[in-house]
Amino acid sequence: MPDNFTKRIAIYPGSFDPITNGHVDIIKRAARMFDEVIVLIAFNPNKVYLFSVEERMEMIREIFKDVSEIRVDCYSGLLVDYMKMSGANIILRGMRALSDFEYEFQMALMNRRQTKNIETVFLMSGFKWFYTSSKLIKEVVGLGGSVKGLVPDNVHQKLLEKYGAGNRG
Repeated sequence: MPDNFTKRIAIYPGSFDPITNGHVDIIKRAARMFDEVIVLIAFNPNKVYLFSVEERMEMIREIFKDVSEIRVDCYSGLLVDYMKMSGANIILRGMRALSDFEYEFQMALMNRRQTKNIETVFLMSGFKWFYTSSKLIKEVVGLGGSVKGLVPDNVHQKLLEKYGAGNRG
């Protein structure tokens, strides 16, 4: 390996409560672009979570158990501090709609202000997942609807267990 080689490590932060097939699509595509992708379960004090951090980490690890370029971690501080500790300088963000852009752009600028050598890379959501969000997934399952095919099978099963709906599809 040349001396000037820098490993391209991207951090994909989010609550992933739960991870959806839209997230999985972004992560798989990112794994083809970067040497390593760290799926970082970040803590947001303004959110109430359905799944514990441990449950979310377990589900994500199960999904990507055969992909060596993908690692799962969690952190409750500033993203830029985690990035310094991990050696990463790329933040990966998925974009579904124009409405996502304003918030994501603000976050990218704030992160860049904290540490100048951080780049944010935006990947557009796959067309199939354009309307999919963790919040919507939880609402639909909570009201008795089906989200099969919108989340990985292991996540679907955990949602049914969490909502006490083992017989729903």
